[in-house]
Amino acid sequence: MTEIVPGPRPDWVSGGMYPFASRFFAEPSGQRMHFIDEGEGEPIVFIHGNPAWSFEFRHLVEALRPEFRCIAPDHVGFGLSSRSGRREDHHPESHAARLAALLDCLGLRDMTLFMTDWGGPIGLDFARKHPDRVKRLVIANTWCWPVGDDFHFRSFSFLMSSWLGRYLVKRHNVFVNRVMPMAVGRKSVLTPEVMAHYRHAQPSPEARSASAALPGHIVGASDWLRAIWDQRAAFADRPALVLWGHRDMAFRKKELEGWKSALSDFELHEFEDCGHFLAEEAPEQVATALRAFMRRP
Repeated sequence: MTEIVPGPRPDWVSGGMYPFASRFFAEPSGQRMHFIDEGEGEPIVFIHGNPAWSFEFRHLVEALRPEFRCIAPDHVGFGLSSRSGRREDHHPESHAARLAALLDCLGLRDMTLFMTDWGGPIGLDFARKHPDRVKRLVIANTWCWPVGDDFHFRSFSFLMSSWLGRYLVKRHNVFVNRVMPMAVGRKSVLTPEVMAHYRHAQPSPEARSASAALPGHIVGASDWLRAIWDQRAAFADRPALVLWGHRDMAFRKKELEGWKSALSDFELHEFEDCGHFLAEEAPEQVATALRAFMRRP
């Protein structure tokens, strides 16, 4: 039986930086999925990628919760959620199934999905299966199609899923310590206090198993990605807000053009001096654009 339960959170989480009540979604499998649920009104669901957690969206939630209901979960293996020793729990399709279970438990409809990085395919897997429950899309430096024939992605996937890459992720937290600073344009936003919240969320080699596993699925999950993309007609006509940081080392103008070709009703905001983590780098501009998008008839 699934249920929503309150729960404590560790002392390293700053109440000033992350002033939200923690909730936990208890699954039949025994995993506990942490999430925040703030405000009232039309729901916005924020879906993070690797190696982030709901902390990434704190500025947007604070800005938007007076007018909208803001839900931001942590995937199992990330943030304040439980860790799993089962490899199958680290597949993005498993993350998508758990997200769907949470959204079902909360009874959400007419929702806006805010998706970045792995949040794109994880969120759009839900949208293709439940198009009647998704009202709008927000696309922020993400993708949702097979990329095994693209050297840019194939080489990164190969490197980071090799024994060396997994060693660097598990033993040296390389995604947080090296990749995150390289992926942003406005590096000053990653203050020591901010970085501490990302480091503490991945505190040990064992706790980084999900983070270490996802790179291999960039290519390894091609069949799942293809299934989502082949059914994009289920969501491609939804009003979409596309937010794109051009100083991202992962997602390029090529991926932006892919979204522009696929979406039939989109509004584009480009950030020339920002990179991968727009909610960290330009929260005021993103919140303003998202608020206006949500109010649009």
